[in-house]
Amino acid sequence: MRRDDAANVGWAVSTDYVPYPAAVAAMEARAAAIAEGTAGELIWLLEHPPLYTAGVSAKATDLIQPDRFPVFESGRGGQFTYHGPGQRVAYVMLDLSKRGRDVRAFVAALEAWIIDALAAFNVTGELRDGRVGVWVERKGAGWSREDKIAAIGVKLRKWVSFHGISLNVEPDLGHFSGIVPCGQVEHGVTSLVDLGLPVTLDEADAALRSSFAKIFGPVEEAEAPV
Repeated sequence: MRRDDAANVGWAVSTDYVPYPAAVAAMEARAAAIAEGTAGELIWLLEHPPLYTAGVSAKATDLIQPDRFPVFESGRGGQFTYHGPGQRVAYVMLDLSKRGRDVRAFVAALEAWIIDALAAFNVTGELRDGRVGVWVERKGAGWSREDKIAAIGVKLRKWVSFHGISLNVEPDLGHFSGIVPCGQVEHGVTSLVDLGLPVTLDEADAALRSSFAKIFGPVEEAEAPV
């Protein structure tokens, strides 16, 4: 889903944990500036301290442990999700007015981005009807299951996207037990390290950057908004 011109996308990485309210405020400001034509597109990679967010479709009953971590209401699509150390969050601020104005194609491109990045580690990411995000099939002696490895939740305003994706690299998977992740009670969550792959955040970032360029176009270094 490339732009109709040759502009590069800014690529910023925050090295310190970013509080969720500060991240949302920075995203909204950047998205508004993109819509006004006063700022360029941006992919912002970061980690949050442990927290839960509730998307617009969240059900109160899916918050199992409301006092465990801070809980924030979010304007993104989807239900409850967890963010925390070891999980790479990529906030995606792209101008869809210059990328075809096709929301379904945009979400499909985000899915393809994650799947291609996972392939760099020989992980087969898959999609499932009725389940948002990217999944991996796991098998053992006499058992099999599907676990979620990456989540997608975006919002559009004036055809500019914000919020984005999260990829589980090495988070504490026990932290997901305080919610029903994305409303899925029959499936679990996993990470690259949980799959037996000693992948670092830097390595995950490199895979995400390479895959993004294939699908959305070239990137260039940029400063993080906060």
